[in-house]
Amino acid sequence: MTPRIPTPDVRVPRLVGLMAVDARESARARGLSVNAPDRADFQFVVVDYVVRQYPQPGTEVPRDSVVHVWFDFGEGEGGGGVREPRGPKPPPGGFPRELDEPALPHPVVLSSP
Repeated sequence: MTPRIPTPDVRVPRLVGLMAVDARESARARGLSVNAPDRADFQFVVVDYVVRQYPQPGTEVPRDSVVHVWFDFGEGEGGGGVREPRGPKPPPGGFPRELDEPALPHPVVLSSP
């Protein structure tokens, strides 16, 4: 049996869904480092969850490469779901509906005995 020689390339682990502290440890265990462009205090972040990463999990990269992670969705990427109906739209045509004007209240006349 021949001893296993470490390869210069490693596979990027899946970091999405992990807490910051676990993402750093998982990457470090494979010889990678982690950077968070949206967090200047990344080394102190512990419980925030990773929502995006680059390169994607399973990509082969050279040992000592940097994996970029984000903790917030970017502009327009959401995370809160679709807020308006996207389709199918109602078919065109039909009569527009007109609402009645609200009735004015009738004045109340009080009479004295």
